[in-house]
Amino acid sequence: MPHVTLEFSKSLDDTHDFQMICEQLHAVLAKHDEIDASALKIRAAPIAYSYIGTQPQTFVHATLLLMRGRDEPTRAELNAIILDVLAQTMPEVGSITVQDVEMTRATYAKRLAG
Repeated sequence: MPHVTLEFSKSLDDTHDFQMICEQLHAVLAKHDEIDASALKIRAAPIAYSYIGTQPQTFVHATLLLMRGRDEPTRAELNAIILDVLAQTMPEVGSITVQDVEMTRATYAKRLAG
């Protein structure tokens, strides 16, 4: 755990390599002291329909899911790292946003194969 989910304008799938972006995010975040690289998961999904209040009409939104317990400066630093990677790889995108969400270990459920 942590998880990063990218939602993005479907049209960006034609012009950007989101597998590479996921791998780049993983590599950068895995270097952070607060991240266990073996538990870090990055996903990306195109959003077919959207409208945003700025031009161009393209967006990327990252949600960083973290277990509760990290302080605000650490969460802000992780968000800034994600924003920096996305801004560097997609400078022409109209809106890039990052949000962190704290999860509760007591209610988080998972199953791993094997």
